[in-house]
Amino acid sequence: MLHEIHIQNYAVIDDLTVEFHRGLNLLSGETGSGKSIVVDALGLALGGRATADVIRTGCERATVTAVFRSPMHLALKRWLEELGLEETDEAEIILRRVIHSNGRSRLLVNDQPVTLNAVSALADLLVEVHGQNEQITLFSSEAQLELLDRFMAEDELCRQVAELYGQRRQIETELEGLNQNEQERLRTIDLLSFQLKELEQAELEPGEYSRLEEEKHILAHREKIQSAVSTAYDALYEAESSACEKVSVAARALNELLAFDSSMDSHVASLHEAKAHLEEVALTLRDYVKNLDASPRRLEEVEDRLALLDRVKRKYGKTIEETISYREKVRQQFLGLEHSDERRTELTRDLKEAAAKYQNAARQLSEKRRKAAERLEKLAKKELAELSMEKAQFAVRFEILPAEGLSAGGPKGVDSIEFQISPNPGESLRPLGKIASGGELSRIMLALKTVLGSERLSHGTNGKNRSNPTFIFDEVDTGIGGRVAESVGQRLKRLAQSSQVICVTHLAQIACFADHHYYVEKFERNGRSHTRVTHLAGQNDRARELARMLSGSQVTDAVLKHALTMLKHAAA
Repeated sequence: MLHEIHIQNYAVIDDLTVEFHRGLNLLSGETGSGKSIVVDALGLALGGRATADVIRTGCERATVTAVFRSPMHLALKRWLEELGLEETDEAEIILRRVIHSNGRSRLLVNDQPVTLNAVSALADLLVEVHGQNEQITLFSSEAQLELLDRFMAEDELCRQVAELYGQRRQIETELEGLNQNEQERLRTIDLLSFQLKELEQAELEPGEYSRLEEEKHILAHREKIQSAVSTAYDALYEAESSACEKVSVAARALNELLAFDSSMDSHVASLHEAKAHLEEVALTLRDYVKNLDASPRRLEEVEDRLALLDRVKRKYGKTIEETISYREKVRQQFLGLEHSDERRTELTRDLKEAAAKYQNAARQLSEKRRKAAERLEKLAKKELAELSMEKAQFAVRFEILPAEGLSAGGPKGVDSIEFQISPNPGESLRPLGKIASGGELSRIMLALKTVLGSERLSHGTNGKNRSNPTFIFDEVDTGIGGRVAESVGQRLKRLAQSSQVICVTHLAQIACFADHHYYVEKFERNGRSHTRVTHLAGQNDRARELARMLSGSQVTDAVLKHALTMLKHAAA
């Protein structure tokens, strides 16, 4: 459940902390006080779209921190393992969103940076959100199909269908490339043949360019190098007073001392070793000079080779290694086009197999969806009845996506669905998006969200795969009132018996059922607007807020008495 939310420098909120509890948590207050801002801020922590516009005027950044506590279950355990976070019996998950004035934002989970996709996947495990704008979103067939799939909870089969579609599409793309017109194919073969010939004639080797650059530098300064080497060679070996000669003289002199003092033996040996090392260096220098003298045109050859490599790199890659990689790619394309008939036959066979596998999986998915739709229809009707829509009919209409040859379906299968509703007796079923009444639409959304969330626990094994989510309803009371509003409040109350529910409302008929009531108000201090949230713990405080919701600023004794009666009735 959501334990706490901390908001800094967001819209009219400078610094606000709200602690939530189990059961029905309800936020009320005047229009524009900031009730929905709290919910919107939570949406940011859960991966919602962030812009610099939400930062409080005069501040550099806004921060939203949401603390969730959830029993460990299989799906959450997998998410934590993928992120490399520590597991406990009860996971405490701290989501933080930081939005900077330059438009950049960061998402962190337990102070570890994470991607937007990762947080979105986590949010799906923690919450079920029904916002003010979600009704319009759920009008689309794609959104309805996603809701049905989440209700069905066949994640593995959905992933399998998507993967098989990707495999089939990859084969189709390659086959389409092979089936281009023959003239284009021949032109491509000519181009690839020219490129491949040029690249193969270059006889490229990894690391060759850097080796040639080093050799060019040496050859360009050959005279200075020869002079230095010759001087060193003469000093070591060739000159009359060379180092080798002087060491030999010293060795002979010490050798004569051995007749008188044997302790000099090791030093004589050292001098002989030194002479051997000096002679080795001298001979190496001599050969080095000979090699420089033996190839007077080598500098020209190296420069020509580097010029060739530069020309090839300009055309095919930034480095020799990239150019070699491009050469292998060209070779594969060339061979593929040269043997296109054989490859076309092979791909046609592979496409039939891939299409058959996809169709089989998509058919299984479609069958499971239809069974899930029947169950969804029954549960939705039951929920609607409890929301004072006893005569409403709800149905899920299926259509098969149009197909061309083997290309039937998409990454989500072969189904296109449409939620249909008949709110009143005698009316035909119509698409969800064509319902005229905002109140009916609000109740339908509440029913669908309640069914979806309530089913999540049953998909796990003894609750180990999933846990009950936190339900968030932002102004679910749109377009309703009176007895209908009371029915909505009762449904939220029952839902909150097994799940945490956070609800924003303007209606006292709903607010009276709250287990925890929060009053949101906006006030001015030092010429700036601020928002604060007060937990209404006592019955009298709650009654006064209900009375305000019923009658506005003029709260009479009669209205206050009525509010107390509503609280007693809701608690019964």
